[in-house]
Amino acid sequence: MKNAKLDLLTAKNSVLLLVDYQPGMFKGIGSGDRTTIKSAAVSAAKAASILQVPVVLTSIYPQGNGEFLKEITGLFPGQEVFARKMPSFDAFEDERVLEAVRKTGRKKVVISGLWTSMCFAYTALHALREGFEVYGLIDAAGDASLDAHKYGVKRMLQAEVVPITLISLVSEWMHDWANPKSGELIKEVYSKYNAMLGM
Repeated sequence: MKNAKLDLLTAKNSVLLLVDYQPGMFKGIGSGDRTTIKSAAVSAAKAASILQVPVVLTSIYPQGNGEFLKEITGLFPGQEVFARKMPSFDAFEDERVLEAVRKTGRKKVVISGLWTSMCFAYTALHALREGFEVYGLIDAAGDASLDAHKYGVKRMLQAEVVPITLISLVSEWMHDWANPKSGELIKEVYSKYNAMLGM
């Protein structure tokens, strides 16, 4: 039986789902440096825009938590951010979010969000139940405490979400330095997030 997890992520077989990157959600993060977490999320979105990977964005209670980060929405002008009608921690409980991912026709879903143990984890678990191959973008996530983040990640790993980090994700999407977009990725992503690779 073929193991789909052995197939690398590509710009043609995956979709990026970003959950609740809103000012109010960032305020409560205590598990890591907020600037680094934000940079990882923005960089993932930027790489997706450069490589034309489909991106789905969703927010929770924007009236209180604020609008989705403009650094991300600005990369996808005219694209709807799905403000969940029922403010569930599981983004896929809003059928519009689930349908937007399904419409891409892609089975590999890269997910990250705030907070790790709640909106990120619950959505990732739901994605597994829907039959998606789920990859968790760990360094773009944060939670109220280090333990909340750590055990949120452990819960996802036990359920067989595949962990991935930003530079690994971007490199996997790019595949090799002969990619015609490599120069743009060096300038817009690698150099802004990882000084050594950007040199």
